[in-house]
Amino acid sequence: MRSSILRFALHACVIAGVLLPAAWAGNAPAADSAAPSGAGAIENSVVKIFATVRYPAPFRPWTKQTPRDITASGVVIEGDRILTNAHAVLYASDIQVQATKEGDKVSATVAAVAPGIDLAVLKLDDPSFFRNHAPIARASTLPQIKDPVLVYGFPEGGDSLSITKGIVSRIEFVPYNFPTDGLRIQIDAAINPGNSGGPAIAGNEMIGLAFSRLGGDAENIGYIIPNEEIELFLRGIAGGHYDGKPAIYDELQTLENTALRSFLKLDKSVTGVVVHEPYRSNAGYPLKEWDVITQIAGTPIDDEGMISLNPDVRLSFLYLVQKDVRNGKVPLTIVRDGRTMHIELPVSHERPLLIPYLVGDYPSYFIYGPLVFSKATSGFLAALSNNARLLNSLSAIRSPLVTERADPPSADRQELVVVPSPFFPNKLAEGYANHAGSVVYSVNGTRVRSLAQLVALLRDLKDEYVVIEFDNRGGEAVVFPRKEMVAATDEILTDNGIRAQGSPDMMAIWQGKAAK
Repeated sequence: MRSSILRFALHACVIAGVLLPAAWAGNAPAADSAAPSGAGAIENSVVKIFATVRYPAPFRPWTKQTPRDITASGVVIEGDRILTNAHAVLYASDIQVQATKEGDKVSATVAAVAPGIDLAVLKLDDPSFFRNHAPIARASTLPQIKDPVLVYGFPEGGDSLSITKGIVSRIEFVPYNFPTDGLRIQIDAAINPGNSGGPAIAGNEMIGLAFSRLGGDAENIGYIIPNEEIELFLRGIAGGHYDGKPAIYDELQTLENTALRSFLKLDKSVTGVVVHEPYRSNAGYPLKEWDVITQIAGTPIDDEGMISLNPDVRLSFLYLVQKDVRNGKVPLTIVRDGRTMHIELPVSHERPLLIPYLVGDYPSYFIYGPLVFSKATSGFLAALSNNARLLNSLSAIRSPLVTERADPPSADRQELVVVPSPFFPNKLAEGYANHAGSVVYSVNGTRVRSLAQLVALLRDLKDEYVVIEFDNRGGEAVVFPRKEMVAATDEILTDNGIRAQGSPDMMAIWQGKAAK
């Protein structure tokens, strides 16, 4: 059983490229009971997606990365919509859809997106497209291990529709994109760049959506998002806003060790997982340290934190959270100090983080003299992860980017404010070290809690000098003459070809009135 920290590490592996998105180098009713079936009808409902994307530039937040053209796959679903992967259309400035054996492309826009579970829905500018392209029926149950499966899509290596064949190899409940977990089906049908968003078909019904393959030297290990996750997503966006998936964020550990069982004075008949650290520390929170969770909604949990879905499939018990949540709570049976208790555990659809995910947004920033400030995000951390030497240096100086990367926001610090790039060339910065990657601790003695607060502090300063301290061991403070910093900013922006001193949200604060 993984704890929240272990879960974070697993997601970091996904970000690092162990799972490669294929577009890059339930119990809900079926989609449409009247949907046509057969290979020809399925082929007619699979589309190729063309997207031009501009990803954020973590070290240069005032701009974006160079545009990239990517292709992916999609499938027609009910409601005149196209279902695809989030990673295929996130940060897309232009999206077009092309049907099989058709030359014309139809412009599309993102109607809903859930990066956590890697799903997105597109709406087309021309709804008449759907007159000749019907939705594919979706199976209402999970496939069986060894069931044959066909994957439809448009992988690299050609322009026409590709169909690969394999079997269902494994069904698991695993990390997707932090902090989201979900069902995942492993298949041995080939999934390659461009396949992302294409349907996986068994018996003329869709059982899931292709989304990734295992990187490295592995062969024929691909993954699809099963219909149960798709139905949860579609139900979630039906109200106009997707809240995410309910989840338990307590840190847990397995109950396999005999000394641990003896320490807890547990009878041999007791199986389950141990609460190492509750997600909340307030007195009213129903879980306490050393509680043993033995059942979820009446389903027994074994000492590895697993439940049996059927004779061939064992899943993490966390899978049942999304199935058995009622009114924001999930029923658990626990053993505490030898007594069996039944509790209702509140679950959350999101996990606030001090270093958040952008989820399709671009980072906020503010330029002040030769410095640029920005919010620390998961994208910024991912970019730092490519430089092992820099990460080691940050660890050595106890940077919050390393020591607090999985922490929640607090009253003292709502987010980390970083200097993402070196000082712009200017005499005001002469003699100072390179502070790229440094976290700002204070401005003129006032603790910095957020980028918005920092901008307000700089706006309202009347002191002769600006003194900036950084949150790390050793290093230096930087001191600048305030009036010269303000006067130099426009010249620095012009010299570096930067159009705006800050992102719109930060400029609204900078140009606002000081608090009375």
